[in-house]
Amino acid sequence: MDDLAGVRVMVVDDSKTIRKTAESLLSRAGCEVSAATDGYEALAKIAELKPDLIFVDIMMPRLDGYQTCALIKGNPRFAKTPVIMLSSKDGLFDRARGRIVGSDHYLTKPFTRDELIAAVESHKPSRAG
Repeated sequence: MDDLAGVRVMVVDDSKTIRKTAESLLSRAGCEVSAATDGYEALAKIAELKPDLIFVDIMMPRLDGYQTCALIKGNPRFAKTPVIMLSSKDGLFDRARGRIVGSDHYLTKPFTRDELIAAVESHKPSRAG
């Protein structure tokens, strides 16, 4: 499974457990993973790290996942970067609200390795050339 080699993924979650789990699973699949504990930290790192894909937890202090996603999508440089919402609730409302702010995908926590990898697979940039 080295087809994800070099895909830059950012995981934004205030739960250290979720960050570590996602980081470990994605790293083993070949991704270059960076993490942020909240939306502000994520926004500060995005410009520098230029991730190909961003996982954002919905329930975070200070700046929640919806606000973070909206700010990422509102920036012309990152509007095309796929944002995958992470939520402990599998609610229709959360999914709909995620779509409204521009999220590309939705995963319910706890996610499985396969769900995480499949999400990256379906949104990874095509490496033409």
